[in-house]
Amino acid sequence: MPEFLLLSRPTEALHTLLRALPDKAPGIEEIETSNGLGRVLSGDVHSPHPLPEFPRSTVDGYALKARDTFGASEAIPGYLNQVGEVPMGDASKFSISPGTCALIHTGGMLPDGADSVIMLEYTQLVHKGDSTKNIERKLSTLKLPVENPDVEIVRPVAEGENVIRIGEDVAEGQVVLKRGTRLRPAEIGGCMALGLTRLQVSSKPLIGIISTGDEVVPPYQNPHPGQVRDVNSYSLAALVEKSGGKPVLYGIIPDTLDLLKKAARKALVDCEAVVFTAGSSASARDMTAQVINSLGAPGVLVHGVNVRPGKPTILAVCNGKAVIGLPGNPVSALVIAELFVIPVIQKLLGLNNVPPRPSIRAKIAVNIPSQAGREDWVAVRLVPTAPLPLSGGVENWIAEPVFGKSNLIFSLAAADGLVRISPETTGITAGETVEVQLLD
Repeated sequence: MPEFLLLSRPTEALHTLLRALPDKAPGIEEIETSNGLGRVLSGDVHSPHPLPEFPRSTVDGYALKARDTFGASEAIPGYLNQVGEVPMGDASKFSISPGTCALIHTGGMLPDGADSVIMLEYTQLVHKGDSTKNIERKLSTLKLPVENPDVEIVRPVAEGENVIRIGEDVAEGQVVLKRGTRLRPAEIGGCMALGLTRLQVSSKPLIGIISTGDEVVPPYQNPHPGQVRDVNSYSLAALVEKSGGKPVLYGIIPDTLDLLKKAARKALVDCEAVVFTAGSSASARDMTAQVINSLGAPGVLVHGVNVRPGKPTILAVCNGKAVIGLPGNPVSALVIAELFVIPVIQKLLGLNNVPPRPSIRAKIAVNIPSQAGREDWVAVRLVPTAPLPLSGGVENWIAEPVFGKSNLIFSLAAADGLVRISPETTGITAGETVEVQLLD
């Protein structure tokens, strides 16, 4: 009986592989923060100073003392003298005393003595043509120490309202980003706000890719009858790069045991992990498992995963490094690489708190049968039910299966995502809500 018919469940197979990999600290390199998108921090990042470093206004309005506004309303406004305008990008040369205020803009530094800001919407300038007796009557009602007021306010504010205090975002010395964090635009912006223009990140793990098969030729070559161009080396290299690794292509190796062993040994020395594409099926010419077992202990851990596409998958650890044998069919190779190669790269990067794959809920368009006990992944195209843009609501999307055999790469290129059919079911029914894991 072929070895891969002893099938493992995908989650069990992945746990077996990751458990057998040693916990090894990734390499470290220093990069410009501006080039850090998608990189993984190799250590904690501490704030060198509080952020913000000075109290700032979050609105356009007037900086003042909150107690000067208590009791103010539209019926009985309060009045304050304006002592100036806060300059942007500089500290004020005046201070706020009782009964005074200063015009301030969003992001401006609060002048000394101010503890809050009232929004412009709740103020108006006092016209000097107003009835002096009317203003004096209002002032006497509020008992505010104001003469010849400039600004009328119609609501009270609390101390600290519309103000970001010193260190309210982060305190000096605080761990702002933990080791193993993947840098997104927000993290890069936060580091720039702290003046952290260089960061230490995990080195990109080298992932060796070996394409095998006498029938496989380079993409630039015109294939003869019976030959096919190499697809997997390049699609897998793109996937590795997108996931944070650095692909190393070892070319196309013929189905010759000695040549395969030589290429595999070199790749295992050069790289942190090795991926074979093709050669994992159970045929007389299948030498991948034999080659992998020759690379070092413990060797092959799983040969055959209960998943479609991609059943004849090989998972191994040789001398502390992951070695993965993927099916030769392009769709199968990419789907299996998503399930097993990407988690290996994430572990090699030291990535913590791996986020779930972006997904969207949709209604499946047709019945899709499946075999109980086997996990199926179906490529689907997302069709909006109304003009774009739409929200992620179930009612807004229809998932149409992109049917095609596992050697038809453009069937996957035409898809927006993958739908998982659980091994506990025998399929999904038209109109059923499904979770579509997005490919991009």
